Formats: sequence, C-alpha cells, structure tokens
Amino acid sequence: MKLSSAKVSKESKGASPSHGGHHKNSLHLKHRSHHSILPLPPVDALEQWSSVTVDMYNSNNNNHNQQQQPQTSHTSTSRSSDYSAGGDGEPSGTGNKWASRLLKECARAISDKDSSKIHHLLWMLNELASPYGDCDQKLASYFLQALFCKATESGQRCFKTLTSVAEKSHSFDSARKLILKFQEVSPWTTFGHVAANGAILEALDGEPKLHIIDISNTLCTQWPTLLEALATRNDDTPHLKLTVVVTANIVRSVMKEISQRMEKFARLMGVPFEFNVISGLNHIGELTKEALGVLEDEAVAVNCIGALRRVDVGERAALIQMFRSLGPKVVTVVEEEADFSSTRHDFVKCFEECLRFYTLYFEMLDECFTATSNEKLMLERECSRSIVRVLACDNDQDKEGECERRERGSQWSERLKEVFSPVRFSDDVADDVKALLKRYKAGWALAQAHQNETGLYLTWKEEAVVWVSAWKP
Repeated sequence: MKLSSAKVSKESKGASPSHGGHHKNSLHLKHRSHHSILPLPPVDALEQWSSVTVDMYNSNNNNHNQQQQPQTSHTSTSRSSDYSAGGDGEPSGTGNKWASRLLKECARAISDKDSSKIHHLLWMLNELASPYGDCDQKLASYFLQALFCKATESGQRCFKTLTSVAEKSHSFDSARKLILKFQEVSPWTTFGHVAANGAILEALDGEPKLHIIDISNTLCTQWPTLLEALATRNDDTPHLKLTVVVTANIVRSVMKEISQRMEKFARLMGVPFEFNVISGLNHIGELTKEALGVLEDEAVAVNCIGALRRVDVGERAALIQMFRSLGPKVVTVVEEEADFSSTRHDFVKCFEECLRFYTLYFEMLDECFTATSNEKLMLERECSRSIVRVLACDNDQDKEGECERRERGSQWSERLKEVFSPVRFSDDVADDVKALLKRYKAGWALAQAHQNETGLYLTWKEEAVVWVSAWKP
C-alpha cells in the first residue's frame, strides 16, 4: 500500500480520537501492497507525537563533575588559534586536526604510563579545549574528560555523576523539541526507524494479532508511522501489542507520559492497542522469555535499536538465542558503525576508534545545525557520558549497569548468522529510505552491505555511520 506522508499528515491533522474509524475508511487502498513508512515532517509530527532518547543536562551543571578534574577552559576560537598543537609552527585553528594528534598522543602516554608526558598533554589540552569552540576544541574538551578519568581511575565516579545530572534535568518537553530538531536536520535516527518499520510491516502483513517487542531507548518515536500504516490496511485492522523494554532510569521517568500518548494515538488511528512496559531490569542481559508474555497466537517482531551494544559481550549469544526461542517473524537490528568491542583490551586502538567515530558525529552535527544551535550543544554534551563509559570505565568489572561496546555491521552479521537467516530489504523499503534521505542536505546516502554481510548502511560523506538489518529464524 503506497501511503504518502503528505496524505497521512493532512488526514490525521484535523482528526480526533472519536474519528479514528473515519480516518481508516477514508483511504481506499489495496491489501498487501506496500505501506510507505516515511515519518511525518517534524512540524506535523509535533502536533501528534514526539519524544527523545537523548540524555541532557543543564548548562548550569556543566562543571558539576570538575572538582577533581582539570577546569575546561572556555577559550574562544581566536585564542586557541594562537597555539601550535603539533609543534610544527602551524596554528591549531586552521583545520589541521590538532585535536586528533594531541588526543592520540595523550592516549599513548596513558597506555605507556608516562606520567610526565600525561601531565604535559592534559595541561595543553585543557588550555585549548572548549565545548563552545570549533569542532577540534569540542572534541578536545569531551575526550580530555575521558582521558583524565582514565589517568586517575575515576571513570566510574565521573560516569555516575554525569548520569545523575542528566536524570535530574531531564524533561519530556525539552526532550521532545530536541529530537524533533535532530530529525529535522539529520536522518541519523529516522534512517533506522524507516528501514526497520518497513521490514516489520512486510513480515507481519496479514497477521491479525501482532506483538512487537521494542528493545531500545528511543521512547517509541518509531511507532506512530507504523500505527498509521496499520490503520490503512484494507482488511480487518490488526490488534497490536507493544512491549517496551526499558533499562535506563532517564527513560523510565517519562514512560508514563509516553504510554498515555501512545494509547491516545492508537485510538486516533483506530488500531486496537495494548501497551506494556518492562522496566525492572538493571541491564538487557537479564531479560527472559517469560517476562515478555508472548502468546501462541501472536505474530512476533523483535526490534533492537542501539540495544545490543548495551549487552555484555559475553552475554550477547545467549540473548540472541532467547530472541529465537520467541519464534519471531522478524528481528530488526539498528546499530551505529563503530567497533569498541574487539579493541576493548587495547586502550590505544579503542581510543582511536572512539575518536574516529565521534569526530564523524561532531562534524555531522556542525554541518547540519547552525553554529549557535542549543540543540547541537545538547547532543554534543550527551556524548560525554558514552565517551567516558567507553574509555574510562572497566566494563569487565562493572556489573551495575549496561556497557557501551559497539560492533560494526560485519561483526553483528557474524553473530546473528549463527542463529538467524538474513532478510533482504525489499526494493519498496529501499525506495522509502532513499525518499527519506532526499529530505536532507547533500552528503547522506544509502549503501548496500558488502559480501558476506547483510543489511543497509547510512553513509555520511561516504563514511558508513549507521547499520540496519532484518533477520528471521
């Protein structure tokens, strides 16, 4: 069923919960043809539904964790350009990647336990870094924090402080505005939503009872467009049960409001709907088949967005086997393209991969947002927790929460092929993704997986940044 986002927006904008049935019957579409799963433009989506996964904290709390850390200098770009970071006489603010050179040198000094060099480089980075400067200054600021924590073995304490600050200042309204702005300027998150929704709709087409198990921290931003597509099926509208697995406290705090909005939106669409939340877990590895309450007459889809990387490396195989035991019609996996797993016992290699990935991310934010964007600053600050988690926390010893061990699409393909068979994304789904990317500025593209891999890649300036795949038993 080809359902244009413009038509959905127009039909549903003026609707009310009591008009859900009218909305469904007003669209005469053929059964089993393609459902377009493009999200609404952000302005239209704001009127219906929105939420966010991004952890934020107030700029007033920026130095909350700096008592035992070097005071980050709020140096202007012009001041930092007076320094020659590479020692070669070139100014540091001329795009010669001074931050990367200094940061890598500091990481090697920490690995070598060269205390004199560590102190010198940390001091130099502290003088040059600023969260309000150019891309190099920002990278220096956030990676300086992680390097200091690694050098002083204070990573766990810093991570907990950053988490606590983020949780205290998190609000649904500010989060909503942030995610909408991010989706407006970048397909980083919507790429995975569109591709996964397309695979789920095709796998569950014609089924009367659907059960989607959502293991992610995306706060259900993925599901409104899927509900709209279900509402336009020309046969009996299926019953949808959505089970959301939540582990992060920052997500738990807004799930009541998310639940109310989801139920209201389902009524608006005329889709019989049941919403369940599983929130008593410390980490996803504790999830069991029994807790999910899957019934024999339900067609099951398991949706994992940024979820598998938060599972301990040694527990991933068992979790994937548990997914198989559910008898799912499809399992969708979306992960960012970085390897913090195979390098986890080599600090320098892990640091270089982490720096490579976040340099891409920060440069993307710089190009997609305006220079003075508060949303960009919030997204950059959210990265600080992940960077500290990856580089300065011992995940092998810390069992209190989730890890941050990403793997590349090729690595996930190897793992998942041990239990599942890959599902090829249809041409219709690929077309929907391409149509999505046309909404954004030049630089974004869709790429097919290489040989012996599966799935689709979102690329930014020819660098793969997000991977999506679909699987079946």
